[in-house]
Amino acid sequence: MIYLDNSATTRADEQVVTAMNKYFLECYGNPSSLHRMGLEAEKAMNKARKQVAGFLKVDEKTITFVSGGTEGNNLAIRSAINKNKRLGNKIITSAIEHPSVLEVFKSYENNGYDVFYIDVDKKGFLDLEQLEEALDDKTILVSIMKVNNEVGSIQNTREIAKIIKERSQYCIFHSDCVQAVGKVPVEPLSEGIDILTFSGHKIHGPKGIGAIYVRKDLALQPILFGGGQERGFRSGTENLPGVVGIGVAVEQLSQFQQQVDHLQALKSKAIELLKAELSGIHFNSDESEKYAPHVLNISIEDVKSEVLLHLLEKKEIFISSGSACTSKKNSQSHVLKSMNLSSKYIEGSLRISFSKYNTLEEIEYMVKMLKESVDNVRKFTRRR
Repeated sequence: MIYLDNSATTRADEQVVTAMNKYFLECYGNPSSLHRMGLEAEKAMNKARKQVAGFLKVDEKTITFVSGGTEGNNLAIRSAINKNKRLGNKIITSAIEHPSVLEVFKSYENNGYDVFYIDVDKKGFLDLEQLEEALDDKTILVSIMKVNNEVGSIQNTREIAKIIKERSQYCIFHSDCVQAVGKVPVEPLSEGIDILTFSGHKIHGPKGIGAIYVRKDLALQPILFGGGQERGFRSGTENLPGVVGIGVAVEQLSQFQQQVDHLQALKSKAIELLKAELSGIHFNSDESEKYAPHVLNISIEDVKSEVLLHLLEKKEIFISSGSACTSKKNSQSHVLKSMNLSSKYIEGSLRISFSKYNTLEEIEYMVKMLKESVDNVRKFTRRR
């Protein structure tokens, strides 16, 4: 089996699974309990919080554990708007955000908020001049992802933060960093990010766990009320095995540059072979430093991506046609549409995403099988 859909989810590290098992079977106390098992659970929570905070180079008190990227984004956006709603009603995002951001913005738009969607160019990069023009003293939130989940374009969060601070005194800057953590440098303090979210299962950790960073002096109100866990910001009994798992997963990123170099080598090899072997191929992202090293998005003329996915699946090769959160809805990619790609390119788009577990030999075999599949489909369609 060759798994090349790592932007959708990743295989958990063995160290992660081993560490989590202990908190399923032995140390399974509630972190809020006062007895020894509860205290052991709380100690494990604190260790994981320190691991995440250390990786992001922030104070551990700024880290809250949530159920994943979707909850994290909802919590970030809703709590930020609640804090600033008396100061204005304008909120800004980009046209290529993940649905867990876009759908929240749409809900506010339906409730009378002034929502502005920043355009991107044909390469997937934000129009910063448009952002600058859109910002005013009524703008209370800007939410821009650091790395796009479909094409891997890296937005200049430092420049975005600078523009926001210059144009709007009270505006909060949130960044969805689900696809960024572990792939590109992420440092919210130096980048000027006020709220940051990421997910465990995209970094070889468990599903059902994520983390949110909130700037230390930014007092946000919760949207879930209950037992007051996570310093009152996110009530509900903590997912202790998941918290331990995401802590260990982050710890495995200590060899960050080595892993990034490996991902870049895989991507470069894929591009080299695809250019050599396939005709009618269009690259929606490339190997430059402007794109994350783990994502490659291509389009193949005259062949629908869905057909290729199933042909490759029969050969035990797994890639995707776009975001896993929307690919089953049979709708065209809103990201590629925003990049003004023609329908023929959107219908033939494939997302190949790499992990540290992939090898150059797997990439060579994938390209070989992809070429064979494309050739077979084109021969069949010509006969009709």
